[in-house]
Amino acid sequence: MGGKLSKLDPMEVEVPDLSQLLNRDAYLKPYEREFRRRYACFRDYVDKVTDQEGGLTNFTQGYKYFGIHFNPDNSVTCREWAPGAEQVFLTGEFNNWNRESHPFMKLEFGKWELYIPAHQDGSCVLSHLSEVKIVIRTKNGELVDRLSPWATYVVQPPREEGFTYKQKIWNPPQHERYVFKHKRAARPLSLRIYECHVGIATEEGKVGSYLEFARNIIPRIVKQGYNAIQLMAIMEHAYYASFGYQVTNFYAASSRYGTPEQLKELVDTAHASGLFVMLDIVHSHASKNVLDGLNQFDGTNSCFFHDGARGDHLLWDSRLFNYSEYEVLRFLLSNLRWYVDEYKFDGFRFDGVTSMLYHSRGIGEGFSGNYDEYFGLNVDTEAVVYLMIANHMLHTCYPDVVTIAEDVSGMPALCRPVTEGGTGFDYRLAMAIPDMWIKLLKEVKDDDWNVGHIVHTLTNRRWLEKTVAYAESHDQALVGDKTIAFWLMDKEMYTHMSLLSEPSPVIDRGIALHKMIRLITHVLGGEGYLNFIGNEFGHPEWLDFPRAGNNDSYHYARRQWHLVDDKLLKYRFLNNFDAAVNKLEEEYGWLHKDPAYVSWKHEGDKLIVFERAELLFVFNFHPTKSFTDYRVGVESPGKYRIVLNSDDEQFGGFKSVDNTTDHLTFPENFAGRQHSLLVYTPSRTALVFSRI
Repeated sequence: MGGKLSKLDPMEVEVPDLSQLLNRDAYLKPYEREFRRRYACFRDYVDKVTDQEGGLTNFTQGYKYFGIHFNPDNSVTCREWAPGAEQVFLTGEFNNWNRESHPFMKLEFGKWELYIPAHQDGSCVLSHLSEVKIVIRTKNGELVDRLSPWATYVVQPPREEGFTYKQKIWNPPQHERYVFKHKRAARPLSLRIYECHVGIATEEGKVGSYLEFARNIIPRIVKQGYNAIQLMAIMEHAYYASFGYQVTNFYAASSRYGTPEQLKELVDTAHASGLFVMLDIVHSHASKNVLDGLNQFDGTNSCFFHDGARGDHLLWDSRLFNYSEYEVLRFLLSNLRWYVDEYKFDGFRFDGVTSMLYHSRGIGEGFSGNYDEYFGLNVDTEAVVYLMIANHMLHTCYPDVVTIAEDVSGMPALCRPVTEGGTGFDYRLAMAIPDMWIKLLKEVKDDDWNVGHIVHTLTNRRWLEKTVAYAESHDQALVGDKTIAFWLMDKEMYTHMSLLSEPSPVIDRGIALHKMIRLITHVLGGEGYLNFIGNEFGHPEWLDFPRAGNNDSYHYARRQWHLVDDKLLKYRFLNNFDAAVNKLEEEYGWLHKDPAYVSWKHEGDKLIVFERAELLFVFNFHPTKSFTDYRVGVESPGKYRIVLNSDDEQFGGFKSVDNTTDHLTFPENFAGRQHSLLVYTPSRTALVFSRI
């Protein structure tokens, strides 16, 4: 074993063992050389960091060096990286906005440093919540204002003062700083994720706060049986309607929801409730904002980004990082550690990984599954190496961390350890599954649903590469699309969701299919499960943030919790079923067990039967046909009883099945299984059996 970083650094780099990867998938054998080349690039970069920094441990804590730091004697040290600048200054309320009175000293490699002694009375020159700016003298002599890339607190000014965010000093007195009281939650064996957005989590027409979320929403999440939350739009973004995906300030937690201390309290409250807390991290691109973003920070078009066409994302209208640049990697890797160390986040969902992996950014790519697509010249090796380093660093420093990749391409080994030659993620999102459900609901009549295609889409994933399945996420909730509940029932959701209204075939169908779609996705689709806030009870309408196009309305940028709390409305049936599914998964743990064995896919009957985690699942998707004494295969003999029935009254069903009936197996082979059962399976019903 060679290539150690240093005697003091625990992040050793080993020679990769590709045997497991290549033995598991023989079709990867022709690409062994490419795997080794990628790993060599990864190792070369780590060795470079070792030589210059003494190891990844120091390199990935750049936030301790750059930015504004307060010394014990109340003096201040400021450091920035601005390689294209002629001069750098600090200005603000502390010097009456004199733009040139406090110049930085130029260091090596584009770094700049400023030391400001304390006042004569010993007090700090930069007071808490005072405003500051970085001033850059460009190559042509112009003075331009910028915000520090390492700013930890930026705020939106009053509307009469414009829209450009302002950097504020965050250095509260000790008694105002939040002190974490609770241990981190343990990494779940089964990851049941509640994807959520603090700003829209309130019922009122406003931006919700960190503390409101901690107080009002976390209890709901725990009651529903989720064990992890994925917080969206936390990294500061000047444009609220970007859903947090046009990040302007990478180290600043969004001030629109509250202060950094209040975010810490939210995370701590979640930990107190046993929730694993993940951050939706955006390292795939950055906002084009100049005055309050990273763009053109040093007065050039490059700095953090590629210059020219490679530095612009055509569809997202954003800037693309230069992952080969030494200080860019320090900035991004340190950003990951910042959120773990400062805010105690437990893991990350990496946004836009497909865009990072390919020079085409995935635009116009069909990704047919041909392996040449994953190992040709279109692959952006620099971005792949960054992701390998990020995962290697995170999993070494924080053994319980979880990383999830948003990748639609299916890159092989994306979710295998770096030591195997993989990219190192723990999970990838099963992005084909929600597309399938929406396509079925939009374009295919119930009678024509192809159950074989449904099963194939749900089970089509790489062996031993974990997947987070979901029927719908925030993408399907946005204006321009519809949630599953809305596709199913939008025609009558406003008139027939009351128990007092007349029966409605549209609502009956919608409630039945909503439950079935989410259950089969939960059980058959992966090794983790994700739900977007409100979808557990079929939240009506779409999600649309206040913007010029809707007269800055908050009407669709909120969650209508009263709908699920009202016992006279049918939303609670969907909510009850969602909680029951999570409770059953907690008991049997199918998400961390072997994938399901599908024994039956009958196109005419629209039936799907499979086993997972010693449970038997029977889904009847037929719109009209119910079946009495339907034979289904099962491997283990004995007595079986229903433990979950989507047709129960508490789930808005018709109580067509007696859950107390025992089902004895027959000692005869059926559907490739050693034994069989006879079951009654009503139309549009899912039944789950357990051996007793």
